[in-house]
Amino acid sequence: QVQLVESGGGLVQAGGSLTLSCAASGNILVVNTMAWYRQAPGKQRELVASITRGSNTNYADSVKGRFTISRDNAKNTVYLQMNSLKPEDTAVYYCNADIRTRAGIILLNYWGQGTQVTVSS
Repeated sequence: QVQLVESGGGLVQAGGSLTLSCAASGNILVVNTMAWYRQAPGKQRELVASITRGSNTNYADSVKGRFTISRDNAKNTVYLQMNSLKPEDTAVYYCNADIRTRAGIILLNYWGQGTQVTVSS
């Protein structure tokens, strides 16, 4: 099976920084687009940032200039560097990836378990 394992969540003060990591593992042929989503209490899950295998990136307007998404294709890992954090960034952050496994030619979408990021004022 394919798994996305996240790390780096935690508690940080407003204005601080935090970096999330997500590593894909399993019977993987290739990891295509990877992304970070977040869901705050009482709100819908939203796309924070995405990155293609060729490192083309897109960001939500609310995080532009503060967050940076990057990836290491050799490690099948995506990162989210979060700077100048605000209390409104508090949410559960989820890793997402489009992955083609060695078992078939079908491209499937996978989710991580989610990691809590809490920003205190």
